[in-house]
Amino acid sequence: MSRLRSVLSTVAAEQRKAMGLFLTNGFPDLESTVPLLRALEAGGADFLELGMPFSDPLAEGLPIQHSSAQALAGGVQMEDAFRTVRAFRENSDTPLLLMGYVNPILQYGPDNFCAAAGSSGADGLIIPDLPPEEAGLITEPAKKHHLDTIFLVAPNTPGGRAQAIDRLSEGFVYAVSVTGVTGAPLEHRMDTVVQYLARVRTIIQHNPLLAGFGVRTAEDARQLCRHADGFIAGSALVPVIETLWKDETLSMARRIAGVQQFARRLSAAAAPHPRLL
Repeated sequence: MSRLRSVLSTVAAEQRKAMGLFLTNGFPDLESTVPLLRALEAGGADFLELGMPFSDPLAEGLPIQHSSAQALAGGVQMEDAFRTVRAFRENSDTPLLLMGYVNPILQYGPDNFCAAAGSSGADGLIIPDLPPEEAGLITEPAKKHHLDTIFLVAPNTPGGRAQAIDRLSEGFVYAVSVTGVTGAPLEHRMDTVVQYLARVRTIIQHNPLLAGFGVRTAEDARQLCRHADGFIAGSALVPVIETLWKDETLSMARRIAGVQQFARRLSAAAAPHPRLL
């Protein structure tokens, strides 16, 4: 059993919900990325997603687009993701997934990419623009290098296709809460989102179902977790980091503490978290 699947199995056995948190590699700068990952881990994250910056992140709303653009402007490249994973893995067993887009992976070479990701200590891949029909190009080398591959379903995904995605996914199925991009607010459409999750919950049988896109508050997370095994948040973290890093009066320790506090608030939304007791 992979590290990710083991953690999600433990979460289920403890009758709580899983929390995954997303951070763009190199935002606000490369030196801060590993300390930020550790802050999110200490704040209660059951697993982490590390975004690999890309110039055309088509599933991302403005906050993560901004974080990706800032990282690219700082010279961040794909190799830096592997370095970040290695540094984080030196003293952590928390699952860490690489999230990115298929074009840079194809340019790097799928087998080369999966070999580098696996040897660095990454646990899996989330590639939003990888169609299931063409997934073998990446899922086959991913399996060879012991990486879980997570696929997405959306409100407009037909039931039969969702079943196929469930069979293809390893680790969990990522339920996109809205038809659109990350960061879109949920408050005025939560009833519709909850109904969609209730429907897809009956379809996904082989994997845990985790919901994301638009999680801004603890209440958002609670609502999504009514019909999901956990939630994922990322866009809401971008302005938190930006505000803390722009305040030149704050020490690095206080900035990190602010990010950890943000994670704690979200973690408390789903269920009491053992790390916080």
